[in-house]
Order: sequence, then structure tokens, then C-alpha cells
Amino acid sequence: MSFRSWFLVFILATSPLFAEDWPRFLGPRHNAHSSEMGFAVDRAPKLLWSYPKGRSHTAPVVVGDRAVLVHHQDGEETIDCLEVSSGERLWRHAYEVTAGQNYGIEDAPRNSPVIDGDLVFILGMAGDLTCLRLTDGMLVWSKNLDDDYGSAPFFFARGSCPLVWKEQLIVNVGSNPCVAGFDKRTGDFLWGAEHPWNASYASPVPAVLHGQERVLVFAGGMSDPPNGGLLVIDPVKGGIESEFPWRATNFASVNAASPVVSGNEVFLTEGYGPGGVCLQFAPDGLRPSVRWEAPGFSAQFSTPVAHGGLLLGFSGASESRAELVCVEIFSGRELWRDGNPLEVEFDGRKLRVFLGRGSLLVVDGKLLALGEQGTLAWIAPEATGMKVLGLSQLIYRSETWGIPALANGRLYVGENDGGDSRLHCFELPRVSP
Repeated sequence: MSFRSWFLVFILATSPLFAEDWPRFLGPRHNAHSSEMGFAVDRAPKLLWSYPKGRSHTAPVVVGDRAVLVHHQDGEETIDCLEVSSGERLWRHAYEVTAGQNYGIEDAPRNSPVIDGDLVFILGMAGDLTCLRLTDGMLVWSKNLDDDYGSAPFFFARGSCPLVWKEQLIVNVGSNPCVAGFDKRTGDFLWGAEHPWNASYASPVPAVLHGQERVLVFAGGMSDPPNGGLLVIDPVKGGIESEFPWRATNFASVNAASPVVSGNEVFLTEGYGPGGVCLQFAPDGLRPSVRWEAPGFSAQFSTPVAHGGLLLGFSGASESRAELVCVEIFSGRELWRDGNPLEVEFDGRKLRVFLGRGSLLVVDGKLLALGEQGTLAWIAPEATGMKVLGLSQLIYRSETWGIPALANGRLYVGENDGGDSRLHCFELPRVSP
């Protein structure tokens, strides 16, 4: 390695850019992009620690030396704060919640906490909206959305993360109102936007469309007949500016992947009917219209990523039939899809695994994919096809569905396997000088 290359690696490894918090489930910019650099994609991560937990389909959020996760254990919805270097628990906040069951599937937390400064926000399975202090876990305020605004129907309990927007906490309540804004420091109700669409499993994201700050809510949960779609919210006025219906006609369906923003365009995808659609917005009134449709881009729950003029994500409603799809954002032209199994070594044996309905991060210009059996793959986001740069099996557990958290060179992966679930912390290897 030349001196210039060595010096560049040294700067990246010691620069503040290398260390970045992951305060919400889609990362610091709400788009699953990380600014961390300098990872060795051809080497396997090192396991630092594992923390026993209950059921959950989420990864933690990480700020500084603290990681916060939510899980359901011994009849309680449990929020644990861990010290990131050791995995030791610093504090715990728990309350009783009865986990239901639908379609033979037991309820489990599906939404991560959100950290904003010294505040931690959690929207629980049964509608408990809670604010805790990050330093010690002390309760700042709490309310129950079902008690205050009426119950909202869900297949598997609530699963949408709240959104911190400036001094507000914005929530897809899903009842009366559909979307609400609360004072993040007190929990006081600020505004409510009425709409007949129910709360989905997709989390609200912020967007700047034609220079105007808006919040995008992809609503649509358990309803008969099924309904749902995109709501464009003006968070200052607290009202719905425009809407776009997009939902399968199948009753047993939900909208679960968050909207993907690319400039003044927004991509929506669902896994049970019409698939994907790219919307463009008129500058006057931000009215959406269809730019292109992608019926074959049907993400069941994982949110796609936009990078370098490409849109990439996992499409399909089962592990063996899911595929990684690449679409050109400008035209909507599908460039490739790949659902082939991968061969990887784990615990002294060779495995044939699918990435399935995996999760994607964009890291240092590459895709970091976590498959639903715990497979980690570095992928080159090229327009010509799927090129795997590095492959390792972190764990071998089904339902590894939650998007991982990447903070300060550590990757946090949560598993969900009944009474023997764990949160794992891995160190990603760095490029050697």
C-alpha cells in the first residue's frame, strides 16, 4: 500500500466521520445510509458480546456509549439500556403487556426506540407511548394511545416507530386522529390529522420536497375493506397536504416498508398486491402523481435504499422466493434481480442460505445486506448485476428481520427465536494500513 493510501486509511479510521451514532431504526438520516468508512469487506466481523433478551423483531438504537433495545419478556414490554463496550445492562424500564396472537404468530415488538438528545421514545405494542431519560431510564412522561384516542386495529400489535421532528414527536396513531404531533418534552397533544386510513407497520420519515419540509406517513393496516397509502403531512400546520392511495386489496395485508425519498420523488412498495410505485410531486401543493410503477418490486416489510441513481431492495413474501431487485430511479427500468442461494461456512460446516427478506444499509458506497438467517453480505451496488464482495454467517437463526444498527464500527444484530433470543454486537474489521 502506498503512503498516500495508508495515510487516507489512517485519516478515515481516526476521523469523526468514522464514528457515527444510529439513533433511529433507519439511521441518522432516515434512509439507512451510514457515513462510516474504511471497512474490510473481505473479512468476517468479530463477535464482541451477546445479550439475552425476549422476543422482538428490532435492532437497538445507539448513541455514544449506550444502546437501547425493546423486547417482550416474561409478560412485560422491556426497554433495556446497555453499555456498548461490554453489553452490560445499565438500566431497565418494563411494564406489563399481554402479547396476542394472529395467524398463529405471537406478537412481538417490531419497532425500535428513538433517541433524541437525552430522551428515549418508545411506541409499545399496546399503544404505550413512553419517554425515558437516556442517562438513567427515569420516566419523563407516558400515555396510552388506545386509551386517549381510541383503539386501532392491528394484525400483530403496533409496529411503527415514532418520528422526532424538531420539538415534536409525530406518530401514526391510526385511530382518531390518524396522525398526531406531540410535544416531545411533555407529551402534550399539539395537533391531529384526521383520515380513515389506519396505522401501518411503516414508520414516518421526513422529506424536503421542492424546498418544503414535510413528513411522509405510509398508512394502511388492518381494515376491511383494505385501504391505505401515502399521507403528506405539513408538520407546522399539523394537516394533511395531499394523499396517494396505494394498498393491496387482500385483507391479510399491510403497508410495512417506509417511504424512500430521492430528491423530489418518493418510492412506495408493499408486498401483497400492486408492488412498487415512484411518485413525483408538483411544486404547487405537493400533489403526487405516478412517475412509474414497478409491480415486481414488492417489499413485504424491509425498506429499500436509494444510492447512485439506483433503487435496491428485497422483493417477495417468503424467504426462498425473495429476491434482491435493482431498479433505475430515473426510468423505473428493472436492471436485475437475484434470489440465488449463497454458500457460506458456519460453525465448521457449509451452509446453503438465502438472503430472503433481508435488510440493506448503504455503507462507504457499498450495500451491507443482512439476510433473514443471519447472513452478512457486502454487495457492490452495480447496474450490471449482484456482485458479492464479502460473505459471512454471523448467526444461524430464522426471523433475523430487523434492520441492523451500525455505530462506531460496531454492527448490532437482533434475533427472534422464542425463549433463546439474543442481541449480538459485532466489530466490523477495518482496512489495515
